[in-house]
Amino acid sequence: MLRRDGLLEPRLLFEFVVFVFELVVKFFIELCLSLEFVALFELVGSGIGKTVAFIFVSPALGFLLGALLMVLVSWVARGTTPAKVDRWFRRMQLVSASLYSLGHGGNDAQKTIGIIWLLLISSGASGAADPVPAWVIVSCYVSIALGTLLGGWRIVKTMGQRITKLKPVGGFCAETGGAITLFVATGLGIPVSTTHTITGAIVGVGATKKTSAVRWGVAGGIVWAWVFTIPASAFIAAVAWWAGQFLI
Repeated sequence: MLRRDGLLEPRLLFEFVVFVFELVVKFFIELCLSLEFVALFELVGSGIGKTVAFIFVSPALGFLLGALLMVLVSWVARGTTPAKVDRWFRRMQLVSASLYSLGHGGNDAQKTIGIIWLLLISSGASGAADPVPAWVIVSCYVSIALGTLLGGWRIVKTMGQRITKLKPVGGFCAETGGAITLFVATGLGIPVSTTHTITGAIVGVGATKKTSAVRWGVAGGIVWAWVFTIPASAFIAAVAWWAGQFLI
């Protein structure tokens, strides 16, 4: 499966990624859409199904796009010197990073806007037919930008250095693959995790070099953190709801 230059064979990589992606999509969409018991908890089954399914679909799609873009770029630039490729993609990465940032705000910030809007409607401060107040939109976008600027450097270091060593060309492919995934999910109205998405894309880029280029222990730790945060956040939300009911 490895060539002499240490890269995975593009055909075998493509077949493997497509197989995994199809398996994940089919299994989890069928599973989540068949969860009839969610009606017992006054939840919308189709919304829950799509959201849960894309917890797995978004990193798988990011992996697929990141790997395919890396293979495509490697083939296109095969006759170019590494120094020239590095110089090109240092500039192009500004575009890919901007696209990914746009996808980040277009998906992540909308979740917070939706929750605040729901609270305003339920409290009677706003009507269901009214537009979202401008102050909600501005505050959510400013908050997410400040959080990325001031508190996200440890995440940046993990994404860029600890999972696999990214060069500008790899960063461009991972960011572009992640951005496409976010745009697709946002266009479908499905909330996804931008961290899940970019992690899958980075692993896909690293896997095109060789399997040992990816630090699977770090990637596994990230997956376990994802698994833990879902029940943990649900528990905290339930406690907050109970405390609110008690105090009111």
